[in-house]
Amino acid sequence: MSHWSDRIDHLRLIRTEGIGPITYRRLLDRYRTPAAALDALPELARAGGRTTLQRITPSAVAERELERTDALGGRMIFLNDPGYPSLLAMMDDAPPCLILCGTPEIATLRCVAAVGGRNASANGQRMAEGLAAELASSVVVVSGLARGIDTAAHGGAMRTGRTIAVIAGGIDQPYPPENADLHKRIAETHLLVTESPIGTVPQARHFPRRNRIIAGLSLGVVVVEAAPKSGSLITARIAQEVGREVFAVPGSPLDPRARGGNDLIRQGAILVESAADVLDNLPLQPAANRARKPGFAEPELPFPADPVPLDARSFMLSLLSPEPTMVDDLVRRCHLSPSVTVAVLLELELAGRLQTFPGNRVALLPDVFE
Repeated sequence: MSHWSDRIDHLRLIRTEGIGPITYRRLLDRYRTPAAALDALPELARAGGRTTLQRITPSAVAERELERTDALGGRMIFLNDPGYPSLLAMMDDAPPCLILCGTPEIATLRCVAAVGGRNASANGQRMAEGLAAELASSVVVVSGLARGIDTAAHGGAMRTGRTIAVIAGGIDQPYPPENADLHKRIAETHLLVTESPIGTVPQARHFPRRNRIIAGLSLGVVVVEAAPKSGSLITARIAQEVGREVFAVPGSPLDPRARGGNDLIRQGAILVESAADVLDNLPLQPAANRARKPGFAEPELPFPADPVPLDARSFMLSLLSPEPTMVDDLVRRCHLSPSVTVAVLLELELAGRLQTFPGNRVALLPDVFE
């Protein structure tokens, strides 16, 4: 099979209905090639109880997306490709495919994220810009190209070094509109990163996925002005979960925009007044430098050679709920072998009956529970 055909098959698998980042990894761990995984999908979904035909992305659709991405100056990089950012690849739900526009090598360098609120104060924006300018002389500054703190951070970093903008939509969809020129400059001379296909208009559901990429690329995340329950705090939480350092700039207790950052400091984030506070506390590697597990079980665990018992799927469904459950707990309670448990959960997910989460957890989808 040619390299081009292999890339098309990878993209077909990634864009197929019901295939998320964790499922993509497990399918490749089991079937080794995307072509073999695609061939297996219908039978796996039927075994899990799916009664409708699964929509598998046609080759022509995937080929057209690759060609359009190339035509717009983008480059698709898949999870196991050389050059895929190694820190991001450590995440359980690392994007199977990134679309890069600019200088891809920037994503392999040491990175620090600087994020914050869209409705930032003038002082907050000045702090973010100055901090990013100091940081960018030593590390790459990552942010989300949003209004406010993100825009200031990109601007400061571009004065003295390099920056990465992680966006929620396609590389052809500048957002917010007033950042169209900044979007273009970063794509030409720095690096624009997304997992969304060409033409994707950013929606609210895309931003948490973008935030995990910001955290995953970075050794540390600096929060400058963030209200409680803001997207910046989601980024900080993800960073902490995957062993990255969390930093925060303190703010006035009278300003609600500072409450999120102040809470982070209260919870143990490193207080930041200058770039030195970040660089002096930045680790060489993530604190939780866990080698990724390719599936629910250990890499050496084989899938069962024998058929799955007829009652295994209904029994597994009875143990599951809408609340995420550790797969290790299921293995202990279901009295099935780990390999059979893995196989059953994969079938149920492809049938659209459960969802997987980072940290080796699964949950029933609501309509199954009802």
